[in-house]
Amino acid sequence: QLQLVESGGGLVQPGGSLRLSCAASGFTLDDYAIGWFRQAPGKAREGVLCISSSGGSTNYANSVKGRFTISRDNAKNTVYLQMNSLKPEDTAIYYCARKTNGICGLNRYSYSLWGQGTQVTVSS
Repeated sequence: QLQLVESGGGLVQPGGSLRLSCAASGFTLDDYAIGWFRQAPGKAREGVLCISSSGGSTNYANSVKGRFTISRDNAKNTVYLQMNSLKPEDTAIYYCARKTNGICGLNRYSYSLWGQGTQVTVSS
């Protein structure tokens, strides 16, 4: 079956770091652009980062530039989101998703397959 599974979320204090994983099954991850999105209660889902199928292009939301990094490990069929210098406003459920093609972009309506999400809470 086609599936994306996120892991690595948890509780971290402001200024801390987390590394999220997005593991794919049923398809080859490097055929598609992969995006990370997040959604806090009462807020719309927003794009955070994406990476092209080749890994050569990325898009960053302004709010996470300089703090978050996305990468691919094709051998493990996994995409990672490294989050540093975390802020309370980063608290959300984080989702990975598969785009309909290999071109990076942060429009959530261009993504056709979604994981179940993993909770990230940044609090002192």
